[in-house]
Amino acid sequence: MTIAKQEVFELIKDLPEEVDIDEIIYRLYLRQKLESAEKDVREGRLVSHEEVVKETSKWFEK
Repeated sequence: MTIAKQEVFELIKDLPEEVDIDEIIYRLYLRQKLESAEKDVREGRLVSHEEVVKETSKWFEK
């Protein structure tokens, strides 16, 4: 996934004057993950709440 330079500038502009490089990297990582998740939703790659409940309830069966 790529990001436009202007989008990076906007992300950095919203940060405090002094910021740790790890925070910048984290924000870029988080942005990428959110965009990826939104793409999955748009393309129908998701699991309903009911399916999650059904599958995880098996974890607690004896």
